[in-house]
Amino acid sequence: MSELPPVSDLLATAVQALGGKERAGQVTMAAAVDHAIDTKEHLAVQAGTGTGKSLAYLVPSLRHAVRTGRTVVVSTATIALQRQLVDRDLPRLAEALRGPLGRTPRFAILKGRNNYLCLNKINSAIPDEPAEAELFDAFAISRLGREVQRLNDWASDTETGDRDELAPGVSDRAWRKVSVSSRECLGKSRCPFGQDCFAERARTESAQADVVVTNHALLAINAISGIQVLPEHDVVVIDEAHELVDRVTGVATAELAPSAISAAARRCAKLIDEQEVDRLEGAADAWHTVLDELPAARWDTLPDGVAPVLALIRDAAWNARTALAPPGATTAQGDPEGAAARNLALAAIDEVHDSAVRALTAFEEPDPAARRDVIWLAADEVRGVVRRSLRMAPLSVGGLLRSRLFGTATVVLTSATLQIGGSFDGLAITWGLPAQSGNRVDPATANGAEAPSDAETVRWNSLDVGSPFDHAKSGILYVAKHLPAPGRDGLAPAYLDEIERLITAAGGRTLGLFSSMRAARAATDALRDRLPTPILCQGEDATGALVRKFADDPETSLFGTLSLWQGVDVPGPSLSLVILDRIPFPRPDDPLLTARQRAVEARGGNGFMTVAANHAALLLAQGTGRLLRSVEDRGVVAILDSRLATARYGGYLRASLPPYWETADPDVVVKALGRLAAAAV
Repeated sequence: MSELPPVSDLLATAVQALGGKERAGQVTMAAAVDHAIDTKEHLAVQAGTGTGKSLAYLVPSLRHAVRTGRTVVVSTATIALQRQLVDRDLPRLAEALRGPLGRTPRFAILKGRNNYLCLNKINSAIPDEPAEAELFDAFAISRLGREVQRLNDWASDTETGDRDELAPGVSDRAWRKVSVSSRECLGKSRCPFGQDCFAERARTESAQADVVVTNHALLAINAISGIQVLPEHDVVVIDEAHELVDRVTGVATAELAPSAISAAARRCAKLIDEQEVDRLEGAADAWHTVLDELPAARWDTLPDGVAPVLALIRDAAWNARTALAPPGATTAQGDPEGAAARNLALAAIDEVHDSAVRALTAFEEPDPAARRDVIWLAADEVRGVVRRSLRMAPLSVGGLLRSRLFGTATVVLTSATLQIGGSFDGLAITWGLPAQSGNRVDPATANGAEAPSDAETVRWNSLDVGSPFDHAKSGILYVAKHLPAPGRDGLAPAYLDEIERLITAAGGRTLGLFSSMRAARAATDALRDRLPTPILCQGEDATGALVRKFADDPETSLFGTLSLWQGVDVPGPSLSLVILDRIPFPRPDDPLLTARQRAVEARGGNGFMTVAANHAALLLAQGTGRLLRSVEDRGVVAILDSRLATARYGGYLRASLPPYWETADPDVVVKALGRLAAAAV
């Protein structure tokens, strides 16, 4: 190992070369990340917006990779941050550090296989399944055809085959026609296009890189599947770590729908005996009948009549799989289209079989709080058609993360919001880490899973490097204490009056964050007739386009729901007021969160505070964080839910927010907004 300059010198060189200014929090964070890598102790860092946390973890990561020859994996939750890292931060950083590190550091981006074009699928006549909603929709079919044709044209021009580089994008349905999952892939050695495969090329590049940028989903697949899809690495940096548990849970969630069984049967139609296909179709019909007779709700036990149908699905899928790939059989050489069709069928059959087995075995543990999975019947309406399916999600992912992530590499987790109620413990225990506070918290009471005896042996540190913003001088936290507590019947007239008064004072410039799309649309419809300034509503256009329109016109307001709580970055005078209609508690009928809450209570914990309040606190921190995006920004966060001031849990939730100057006086807020609006003209 060669001696390299210390991280502090490398950071100073990088900041100077990139034309920025070193911030105290950035220097502190870089030193802490470097120390974590050296000591192999995990680290959680809260770094407010504007800290420059990307450089703070990239500089020590590159130094470690160049010094040891080992790869560092950087995982993000959003495409926007991936692009920032790969298209802007890493190229400039690699150039700036080329001299001090002795060579130009290498970096690559790696995503799941289904994010890349499959050349074999594009060049083969492999049949695909029509979506149910498109069977009688001529417009949808013609649009799909146009998108697929554009993808075929693009395949001749693209260097990477990466879906995210296609602009404008295409529907998921169109993309599925030109991509495959890892289960469906023939493999490099058997595919006639293996040497030119975009996904294989990305993996080859990642194996030679010092830093590999990926996403939480692929990180989860690497952990869950036991199959190594990421290159060998000894350090993982998880940016946007507040989303880690939800993304891992999403990857680990399975679904069993009648349409999926029928689609699997059609995949097999020309490959196995008709009798086996008929058994699958019969199983799909039986499953459809059973689900139609049951209410959409969480299952604490298997309802009467369900187990025999699940067994029928399991056995029919297994027989079909055996017919598709008999023991000892080998794939005929020289028939890539046949091999691809068989792989597609196998992937569909395996998913059906595994989901049926998972549902059948989920209730073997008699204690609901000790079960690994939460099972529920979902009924989703799409274009007026109700689609019913069984869903299965892990009660907890803490044990998985502890053994498969924290047990295999040094992990640095960072985000602008990691402290809940003023502590890192709320998120840490959902990651499978022991609590740091004197009041020890068993991970089992946080996420419903039995904590292994080695939970306390995992060593980790935490650090809050603060923010470059002076929140008390830059922002006001206004809690509308005089309003009635929110009800279930939509926005009360008093809420609409309050929103109108605030937006009028601000002269537009408002981001309205609502707890449901119904509330966002209702507020939009009511206030468009009452305000002289324009209002945009999520769903009226692509979210990115709406945010750009909002940023370009200071008099415009933008209303929306969850994705806007975390996805809007609009510095400057176009945003001086953020309105939240209510505390974002999870829906009382959310099957997964209510099951986790019940599991906490079964072990003597406070389920509401541990699950519901923590969920709300994290979203509140994310939502209020939309206000200040640069040190010059000024404005108001208005929370219309009086419970934040009156309920016992209000102080806990406010402790998760930045230290804004607080008031409950609407007149003070209206005058402040008026002054900001006048100064912006």
